[in-house]
Amino acid sequence: MQNRVAKYWKLHRIPILLVLVSCIFYGVFAHNLVREDFPKLLSLFAALFFLHYKLIQFKKWNFKFLLVAGILFRLVFLMVEPNLSQDFYRFIWDGELIKNGLNPYRCTPNELIEKTTFHIQNANELYQGMGTLSARHYSNYPPINQLFFYLSSLLGMGSIMGSLIWLRTFTIAADMGILYFGRKLLGNLNLSPHLLFWYFLNPLVIIELTGNLHFEGMMLFLFIWAMYLISAGKYILAAPIYAASIMLKLVPLLFLPLFLKFFGIRKSALFYSVVGVSSFIYLIPFYTPELAANYGKTIGLWFSNFEFNASIYNLVKYLGVEFFGSKPWELIKSYGNFVKVATLIIILLLTFMQKHQTLTSVLKSMFFVLVGYYFLSSTVHPWYIVFPLVLGLFTDYRFAILWSAVIILSYFTYSQPEFKENLWLITLEYFLVIGYFVYEFLKNRNIPQLIRKNS
Repeated sequence: MQNRVAKYWKLHRIPILLVLVSCIFYGVFAHNLVREDFPKLLSLFAALFFLHYKLIQFKKWNFKFLLVAGILFRLVFLMVEPNLSQDFYRFIWDGELIKNGLNPYRCTPNELIEKTTFHIQNANELYQGMGTLSARHYSNYPPINQLFFYLSSLLGMGSIMGSLIWLRTFTIAADMGILYFGRKLLGNLNLSPHLLFWYFLNPLVIIELTGNLHFEGMMLFLFIWAMYLISAGKYILAAPIYAASIMLKLVPLLFLPLFLKFFGIRKSALFYSVVGVSSFIYLIPFYTPELAANYGKTIGLWFSNFEFNASIYNLVKYLGVEFFGSKPWELIKSYGNFVKVATLIIILLLTFMQKHQTLTSVLKSMFFVLVGYYFLSSTVHPWYIVFPLVLGLFTDYRFAILWSAVIILSYFTYSQPEFKENLWLITLEYFLVIGYFVYEFLKNRNIPQLIRKNS
């Protein structure tokens, strides 16, 4: 037995040491870091990204080893409150509302907390924790999101930590599902299954999804599952799952037109119908006459009120204010309308100008729709990049991996008392990302639409 252990250690000591050091760094990240300490945050993240790169670099390290490593990294965060985000308070608040028979889309937390008859578990702690911005708006989390909030509150039995553990369990399970179906999808498309470890071991994914409990991973699990079923010719079975991904995060809604040429008119009509009916069914438990107005009002804020880590918007804002005397609060409202129109134009151009004879070409168009939208958007939080990170693995473009590394620069904003952005850091981030994108575009411009097998 000792000889076997010694032999295993001799053969695998480097990857084992990389995993152990990574676990220590993730432990420091989870237990001894506040988001205001930007130098420490940046140093830890840079070290973790380097270790993640070294782990993936050697294909000879087998699937089981990397799987266990990814699970260990996530388990470090299992019983710790998120330290880079306070959104989890709103997740549990919404879950407690549903548990008590209340609709999270009907009233804002500010309205509820003032009612003497209102009572849910840990109401004051959750209300104070979510912050004033969240407290004055209706819930912006779609129905399938709410299902997981409800389950975590129900299984957590009134404990905030208990609810957090269940939320983390769901996010870890979703990442396992992404790895399972993602590898199958890559295999069906004649791509290397090893590519999925750029997602599964990525520090941004582990910190933002497992650590900070953003539900992009759950949405991606449903999306990748649906795409795998489509690759296997089971598009009707895929439709309700695709609808669930939309009803968890709305982003996959952007991609629906791209299936038109791939499926053809008849199959597309059937696919869209099942997606539409399924989405309606998911909405039924939360339906009220005020639902559309309240939810639409909250979603509209992302286009017309918020700004964070933007690229093109910051340039437009600078030119508008400096040279045309525009008022910032007026500019962002009109810019929000521009983003909607510009994104629609990108979608229509890719829908009708691309042949989309293969699923790889559809995934590539999805990738460029999403990247185009985020380049235009006035709000790009770090966890948003997780989706283009995954989609990019199905293309010849890898700049989203670089983006997942340098977007940590945006956290400098949280180290400032008034959350003032450092435009030099944002410029550096997008200079690197867009520069590498241009390099890859020029390199790949003569490559056929069928994606070559590579890793």
